[in-house]
Amino acid sequence: MNFFNKKIEPSPLTLQATLDNSLALFADRPCISFVEDKPISYAEFGKKIELVSALLYSLGLKKGDRIALLSHNMPNWVISYFAIVSNAYIVVPILPDFSRDEVESVLKHSEAKALFVSERLYHKAEGLELPDLSAVIITDDLSLKQGNIKPNISISNYTRAVVAEDDLAAIIYTSGTTGRSKGVMLTHKNLTWSATQSFSIQEINSSDTFLSFLPLSHTYENTIGMIYPLMYGACVYYLEKPPTAAALLPAMAKIKPSLMLSVPLVMEKLYKNQVQAKFMKSEFTRFVYKNPLFRFIIHRLAGKKLKASFGGNLRFFGIGGAKLDSRVERFLKEAKFPYAVGYGLTETSPLLAGTKVKETFLQSTGLALQGVELRINEPNKKGIGEIWAKGPNVMKGYYKNPEATAEVLTEDGWFKTGDLGRFDHKKRLFIKGRMKNTIVGASGENIYPEDIESVINNAQHVIESLVVEEDGFLVAKVLFDLEALEKSIESWKSNIGDRKERMQQWMQSFTSELNGKLNRVSQIKRVDVMEEPFEKTASQKIKRFLYTRAQTTSKKKKEK
Repeated sequence: MNFFNKKIEPSPLTLQATLDNSLALFADRPCISFVEDKPISYAEFGKKIELVSALLYSLGLKKGDRIALLSHNMPNWVISYFAIVSNAYIVVPILPDFSRDEVESVLKHSEAKALFVSERLYHKAEGLELPDLSAVIITDDLSLKQGNIKPNISISNYTRAVVAEDDLAAIIYTSGTTGRSKGVMLTHKNLTWSATQSFSIQEINSSDTFLSFLPLSHTYENTIGMIYPLMYGACVYYLEKPPTAAALLPAMAKIKPSLMLSVPLVMEKLYKNQVQAKFMKSEFTRFVYKNPLFRFIIHRLAGKKLKASFGGNLRFFGIGGAKLDSRVERFLKEAKFPYAVGYGLTETSPLLAGTKVKETFLQSTGLALQGVELRINEPNKKGIGEIWAKGPNVMKGYYKNPEATAEVLTEDGWFKTGDLGRFDHKKRLFIKGRMKNTIVGASGENIYPEDIESVINNAQHVIESLVVEEDGFLVAKVLFDLEALEKSIESWKSNIGDRKERMQQWMQSFTSELNGKLNRVSQIKRVDVMEEPFEKTASQKIKRFLYTRAQTTSKKKKEK
């Protein structure tokens, strides 16, 4: 059965009701699969969930018990998730890139009674002293590795607890960019309501095909890339391999996805390697590309090829998790690529604002999601202030951390996002950056490092960058494409023969050219060349707190 232009609202707004609704409506439709496999139907999906649910019940687990889920993306991740939440247990999704210490911290803090873990990640939990943990289930085959089934309970028969809208569904420990993780408590209503409202951004139906490659343990992919498509009977495919271009391109060619979610870094790499690089090879091609008319024609042709490489059926490519580079967005817009931009946080389940494919506006994250209130708190003369949000998708609080909860949730229900932004005359939202990242200049001006980084990242040979303050000056830490940079320095017009001096002169020229594009208060004093890629969060944001001078100094002392 297909539903076109019809919004689905489970009643009550719980993941239990969402699952029951989908199993009833879409029993014969294809549901989930690895790219290389044949999808199981929604009816088969329901039967597998029943088996896992019976297993959990037989372990003696009770309503409200926390069950952790540490696994790379796979169909059994989805089955495990719904077996947990549809039986009134609380799921604790753990990001696959968490260290062993972080995994231990999450399992202990959440007091998890059971753990679903993939064979590939089992080493991160093996041998940990976890007094609360009584069972371990392997996601690869959903087999019990550790734990005892009560002999007086039949695995073929169990009683399902009733779930209420305000019941806790998930505790999500964010890896964040500002330091230690906190457990975000999201209710069934938070997640289900956020999924239902996604329909106002992009309508979907049971004939749609999703390709999922972002971590399912991240709320962005979890709500919009899993709960939302399953709510409407769509089919979701997962990659068995890491999402490199070598794995993504044949996958897209095979399943021809109609919808995908991504983070800016994926499209930024594509643009730099496939578009920009081709027109930076010579002075002539650079001149041609700078001409707006020629650039527009080039982008339109490139857009057709890009869409074809995505399988040819793509009608929605959602980008979120971080700010999209302005030049990359201009390319996508001129190429008529079906992209859309969203803004949100784990604490808001996650979506707060978004744009439809044909309504994107350069560098804006769009209008507030239907049913969400957004306001700019204490705006300055330029209208910039902290973004506050209110709505049914705002979290219950931080698990076992009332102090941190009180810092971000006001008594009348406003959530302080910690992000700086402004509205234009049409109430479109523009993000300036994180409040904690803002640097105050010598004359009291606010300097937004994200804006400077956007300029740096557009420079030739730059992969990514980070701007920090050191001794009252702005320093850019830059990761270059060293192979391309070496070739550039070798062919660079200079009478200096010594390679080290040539490098220094090139860097001076690079810094000077960069400062020519920046305003007075945003001038870069020094460029530090990074030897290794920056450490990042699941949404591919750089973990800034690791690269401040205090953190770097502390790290060096420990190494000594």
